[in-house]
Amino acid sequence: MTSIALISERGVLSFLSAQLETALPGATFRHWPETGAAEAEIAICWAPPKGALASMPNLRLIHSIGAGVDNILSDPNLPDLPVCRVVDPKLAAAMAEFILWGTLYFHRRFDEVTANAQAGRWQRLEQTAAGDKRVGILGLGAMGEQAARLLRRVGYRVSGWSRSPRQLEGITVHAGEAALDRFLGKTDILVCLLPLTPATARILDAERLGRLPRGAGLILVSRGEHLVVDDLVGLIRSGHLRGAILDVFDEEPLPPDHPLWREPGVLVTPHMAGLAKPRAIAEQIAENIRRLQAGEPLVNRVDPARGY
Repeated sequence: MTSIALISERGVLSFLSAQLETALPGATFRHWPETGAAEAEIAICWAPPKGALASMPNLRLIHSIGAGVDNILSDPNLPDLPVCRVVDPKLAAAMAEFILWGTLYFHRRFDEVTANAQAGRWQRLEQTAAGDKRVGILGLGAMGEQAARLLRRVGYRVSGWSRSPRQLEGITVHAGEAALDRFLGKTDILVCLLPLTPATARILDAERLGRLPRGAGLILVSRGEHLVVDDLVGLIRSGHLRGAILDVFDEEPLPPDHPLWREPGVLVTPHMAGLAKPRAIAEQIAENIRRLQAGEPLVNRVDPARGY
């Protein structure tokens, strides 16, 4: 009988219980720190408490419930065991749709339209074609690639940046640290889809955001820790940046009294860009448990050195 512990210091895993029980009949489940959880063979996690995984003597597999694993890899006592993540094709499609909406928000000047509506002001704003807008995707993983292809089909001029060279038809790809500033300098709407690693934390600071052309907009859908909030606000207030759509934050939920809610030029959305379905999460975890028990290669296994 497979023993499984659901571990999160944020208390967000109960929504998976029914789907996991269906996908893993006969398994036993414990929610950390219930009695018996520390004896589990499988840890299903989101932001587990530091040191919790190292305290489990029978542990064989660590599985994130999402695409991100920074919340697991940041544990300094992480045991040397396989770590896997969930990659949901429908999640990538949902993320691409959100990014298309955000791109249209800036391209079609809905930020100005909304401000005019609140002031009761009728003003027809000059419009430009999609092909006149340069959208840059920072991070060309599965979600970044799907978003880039969707934007390209709509007609935008799309470029991307990744650590290593890529070939994507119709999309200009910049690769490596030396190419980052050049990529930013040719981007009117920047979309951040980077994984969170020590190398990418706070990458969106005054220096990097300042490389964007005057009037550029930012769509942040990766991790809140990528952004230096005060630097962004300063660049918006100075007029260098047009504004930002922020879907992720250092602290979630964003407190009601947080100044970002009321910062002109900033649109806050509640981490809604892409949400994996509980059934897809449970089925992928169940498949990896089956593979582990059969001695087969795991799917979506994480390379800790790369951080994803």
